[in-house]
Amino acid sequence: MIPYRDENPTDLTPAVTVGIIIVNAVVWLLVQGGGVSPEQLVRSVCELGLIPGEVLGSVPPGTAVPLGQGMRCITAQPHWWTVVTSMFLHSGWLHIIGNMWFLWVFGNNIEDSMGHGRFVVFYLLCGVAAAATQMVSDPASPVPMVGASGAISGVMGAYVLLYPRVRVHTIVWLGFFVTTVALPAYVMLGYWFVLQLLLGAASALSHAQGGGGVAVWAHVGGFVAGMALIRLFANPEYLARRRSGAIILPRGV
Repeated sequence: MIPYRDENPTDLTPAVTVGIIIVNAVVWLLVQGGGVSPEQLVRSVCELGLIPGEVLGSVPPGTAVPLGQGMRCITAQPHWWTVVTSMFLHSGWLHIIGNMWFLWVFGNNIEDSMGHGRFVVFYLLCGVAAAATQMVSDPASPVPMVGASGAISGVMGAYVLLYPRVRVHTIVWLGFFVTTVALPAYVMLGYWFVLQLLLGAASALSHAQGGGGVAVWAHVGGFVAGMALIRLFANPEYLARRRSGAIILPRGV
């Protein structure tokens, strides 16, 4: 399921949400070369991506990490700042477009609930919590982790608590048949979260986490962090001012 809009108006201009999207796009195009040069893409991922084993010291500096197509990373001394820089890197066009799309659908309402400054701090904290969860799940992993999805998962966790019954219009694939449906946020986001848990459990059972792929535990950690932090960051005055404008489902739906 892919959400493409919600029925949840905003009062504030989502300046930070748009700003985060722009920063990610600029980093992808200028720092990572838009994926055109494999060497530049790999270098950015190796130097600025989060390598759990490197940060936690469980992988010795100088370890070669194969990334496919004859390319590899060489681990270095721990760099804690990669916990933040990794949030603004991506591995491909579909990766960045998908992440920024989800941020646009849900981020404007969460920014609207807390204001611009608080949203910056909230977003970064969710990203840090997501990275920490992934590192705990596989502390010896030498594989770089990149992407904004952990922080965006925090935005989604906050959304499901604040606006559980707001309609989210979603594209649904049923084999070769494609349709759209408006679902309550708790259904759409609940489905997504359960899917991450199942994928994480399957990955743990198969010991596949060390081989790369989707950092599902970062998604889980970010989502839970967003749910835990939203009550601290949401501004009660903002919520009271705009709540009457949100379109929600009738009771019992």
